[in-house]
Amino acid sequence: MHVTRRTLLGTAAAAAAVSVWPFGPARAEDKTIRIGVITDMSGIYRDVSGPTTVECTKQAVEEFTAANPDIAVEVLVADHQNKPDVGLSVIRQWFDQEGVDLISNVGNSAIALGAGELLKAQDKAALITTAGSSDLTGKSCNANWVHWSWDSWALAHSTATSSVKTGGDKWFFITADYAFGHAAEQDATRFVEAAGGQVLGAVRYPYGSTTDFSSFLLQAQASGANVIGLANSGNELINALRQAQEFGIVASGVRMAALVGYITDVMGMGLDVAQGLTLTETFYWNLNDRTRAFMDRMRPRLGENVFPNMSQAGDYAGVLHYLKAVKAVGVDQAKASGGAVIAKMKEMPTDDDAFGQGTIRPDGRKLHPAYLFQVKTPEESTEPGDIYNLLATIPAEEAFRPMSEGGCPLVAG
Repeated sequence: MHVTRRTLLGTAAAAAAVSVWPFGPARAEDKTIRIGVITDMSGIYRDVSGPTTVECTKQAVEEFTAANPDIAVEVLVADHQNKPDVGLSVIRQWFDQEGVDLISNVGNSAIALGAGELLKAQDKAALITTAGSSDLTGKSCNANWVHWSWDSWALAHSTATSSVKTGGDKWFFITADYAFGHAAEQDATRFVEAAGGQVLGAVRYPYGSTTDFSSFLLQAQASGANVIGLANSGNELINALRQAQEFGIVASGVRMAALVGYITDVMGMGLDVAQGLTLTETFYWNLNDRTRAFMDRMRPRLGENVFPNMSQAGDYAGVLHYLKAVKAVGVDQAKASGGAVIAKMKEMPTDDDAFGQGTIRPDGRKLHPAYLFQVKTPEESTEPGDIYNLLATIPAEEAFRPMSEGGCPLVAG
C-alpha cells in the first residue's frame, strides 16, 4: 500500500502533518471518497484515539473496498493537537482544498461543536466518535453529523445511577475545564440527585496541562464524599487514579468512578492501580463472539497488548456504515451532499461486529447497548486485555438520553 506525506500550509495548521492512504483503483479526483481522520496523534489522548483510530478506520475501508472494488476511498489523517484553532484550520483546508467528504473521530468536543457551521455551509459529513458532549445531539445537533459510540449523558447515567443505588451517595467531582468535562459533570450531577444522592462539591482544573491532582484529591477526600467522580480521560484520568492510590484514598473506602473510561486507560495504568474502578463502555473486545472476531481481524494491525476502546471501535463501525450509505446514494450524490449521506445512514439499520445491530435516530444519536464494568484485580485477569467484569447491561432504548429531552432543533415539534 502506497503512503505519501504532505504538510498542511497556513499558520495554525502548519504543524499538522497529513498522511494519505488511497484504497481501490486510481480514479478521477471527483470520483474518490475522501475521509479525513482528525484526531490526537501526539498529545494526552493519543492512546484514546490516535494511531489505533487510524487503524480501525483503515480496516473498515479495506473491508468495504474489498467488497466494492469500484468505489475508491482515500483516508487522510491530521493531528488536531487538542487545539480548536488547529483542528478547525485543518478541517477548513480539507474542505476547501483537499476535497474531503467526511471528517471522522473529531476527538475534541470544542472542535466538533466549532465545526458545525463549516459542515452545514459546505454540506459535508462528520462521524463523531471521541468527542463526548451530549450537546452534539441536543441543543447543538446537526443534520450533517452522526454521534457514534457514547456521550456524556449515557456514561454519566449508567455510572452515577448504579453507584448511588449501591451506596455511593455522596459525590465530589474533579473535572477537566472544557466542553466535555462540563457536560459530564452536569449530567452526572443530575443523575446522582435523581437517584437520591447528593453532590458535596467540585473542582475544575486546566485541561491538557495538569499532571498533579494531589490538591484536588485531598479536597475531595476532605469533603466527606464516598465517591470521587472523574470527568476527564486519557493520561489525566490515569494520573488522578494513580495519585489516589498513592494517597490511600481508595484504601480508605472512597470509590473512584470514571465518567469516561476506556480499556486503553486501564491498560495504561495497570490493574494494580485501576482495580475496582467502575466505568461504562459501549464496546469490549471480549464481550461476545462478534467482538472477538473483530479483534482477531484488528490484532495484526495493532501493537502488542493494544485493544481498541469504544471510540476506536466506533471509528471502524461508523466509517463502515458511512461507506454503505455512500454506495446506497451513489458516489456522485455522496460527494455533492454530505447531508444526503447522513440522512441515508439514519434510514439504514446498522450492523457490524463491534456493536452488533443498531439504529441512528433523527437527532444523529447512534443507539446500541451500554455496559457497566468493574475493573478486575490482577489475580482475576487470565490474559492480556482480560480486564472487565460485566456488572450490568443497559439496553439500547435506555442507554442514551430520550430524544424528547435533548432539545435538538431537528426534531423539536
